[in-house]
Order: sequence, then C-alpha cells, then structure tokens
Amino acid sequence: MYKIITPVVTIFDEHENPDYEANKKVIDFLIEGGVDGILVLGSTGEFTGLTKKEKGDFFKFYSEYTNGRVELYAGTGCMNFEDTVELSNEIHSMGYTAAMVIGPYYYGLDQEKIFIFYNTLAKALNGELYIYNFPARTGHSITPQTVRKLLEENNNIVGIKDSVSEPNHTNLICLEAEGHAFTAYSGFDDQFLYNISSGGNGCIGGLSNIVPEIWSDLVKSTNNKDFDRSLRLSHLIHKLMPLYDMDSNFSLLFKKLMVHRGIGISTRAIFPFDQIQEETYKKAERLLDNVIEEYNRL
Repeated sequence: MYKIITPVVTIFDEHENPDYEANKKVIDFLIEGGVDGILVLGSTGEFTGLTKKEKGDFFKFYSEYTNGRVELYAGTGCMNFEDTVELSNEIHSMGYTAAMVIGPYYYGLDQEKIFIFYNTLAKALNGELYIYNFPARTGHSITPQTVRKLLEENNNIVGIKDSVSEPNHTNLICLEAEGHAFTAYSGFDDQFLYNISSGGNGCIGGLSNIVPEIWSDLVKSTNNKDFDRSLRLSHLIHKLMPLYDMDSNFSLLFKKLMVHRGIGISTRAIFPFDQIQEETYKKAERLLDNVIEEYNRL
C-alpha cells in the first residue's frame, strides 16, 4: 500500500516556542484530511529552532495527542551526535514508527563518513531508523551503493526519505535495496508516481499540510488502481509545486495558506524567515484557490 506522510509544519507562539493548542488544530486537520502518517520536526517543521528538551517534549505531546490515530515519524537529527541518539531512542518508547535522521550538515562528508555516521547511529538505537537524504540542505548525498552497504550491516535501517531533484537517484536506491525490508519515500511531492513505479512506497510531501484531502485522494485512487483519477490528482499536485519557490523558507507561506483554509493558527516562522511580501502571498493564495476549485469539479 502506498502512503502520503506529512512533514508537518510547527506552530509557534510569539516567543517561537511550540504552541501546543494550535498544533492540535493542525493534527486534527491532517487526520481528518486522510493522511497516512505525520513526520514531526522535519525540515518543514523548522526543527533547527528548538532545543533538545523542546524537541523531546514536542515528540511526547504528538504521541499523546494523536493517540494511535495516525502513524508517527520523528525527525531526530541534531548537530550533536549523542543528542541524536538520545532523541531517537526516546521516541521509540513513545510509539513512533521510526526515527528519521538527516545527515550531519555544515561539514562536508564523503561516502565513507556517511556510512560511518549511519552505521554507528543504527547500532546505538533500540528501534528502527530512516535515512533522510536532503543534499540541498546538507551538502552531501548518500549513494545507492552506500545505502546497500548499510542495509547489509543493519537490520534496523528500514527506509529513506530521498529529497533529491533527480528522481532516478531514488530508483537506483530501490534497485540496490532489493531483497531487504526497505521503504523508500520521495521527498518532493511531484515525484510520487515516479517513486512508486520505481518500487518505492509513496511520498513525504509538504503540500499535504495545505491540501491533505487531495493528497489522500491521490494515494487512495492509486491503491485502488483508479489510474485515470490518479493522473488527474497528480496533475493538481504538480500545479501547486511553484509554491515551494515563492519564498526562501516556504513554511511561513504554507502556514498562511492553512489559515486561508480555515485553520485558526499563528503563522509565525523562525527568525529570520518570519516575513513575506503581500504580493507573493496573494499570488500563492490565487494558485491554491484555483487548484481547490478544479479539485472540487473532479
């Protein structure tokens, strides 16, 4: 079965601390919209603005409030390796499906160092681990051969979020992972159909924050082999892709569009990404309205 997992936005108060009550509204919106899972504190969730304790408390809140209503994944990657290990082990006791860990950023990594990082991490965990490959943010990309080597050494490395501009990279990973229990998700919304045709399992796509019903309809249609509807819905997702490029950090824009959809939340984003030109927002709003109108006519 294919899935859509939402890398959820984080709602902050005026002090840039998580607003738990407002985040409940987002959770309910996504679950009612039919998403299969939620990735807490991924890139869309602006995880870099939180301390280790704030992250741990937020993971616990998510676990308690969702209460088994949806699959949960935790973005536990930190600049400090021991913090990553501790958070990744904490979330497994909270009922999360897996930790999803981005590779170390700022410093350059070759494939040997990438292998050492994930191999050491996997052996330090008491639960399952997803690799989060996002070369645009880390400056390095894990090769399919390194993935295969890691799978041969670690039974608890069970998947990847592959946020790459070239989808054949995910295809090659799927080929190298054959014979292993391994789940591959595309990190970009418009690669869903390519992903599943390559042997992948779906998408961890940020647009599902805004239009969870379109995304869940797309996944349901694909699982039901209604490919005519799948193509139509995929086309709508493709139409929304320009939203990612309208501002340097799209989380603020996404939150404003969620408010436009009726969710009563603050749109605050982490500094210095807490402002956007009104003309840019209005352009995004018109695009979203047109896509939703087209969806309602399907």
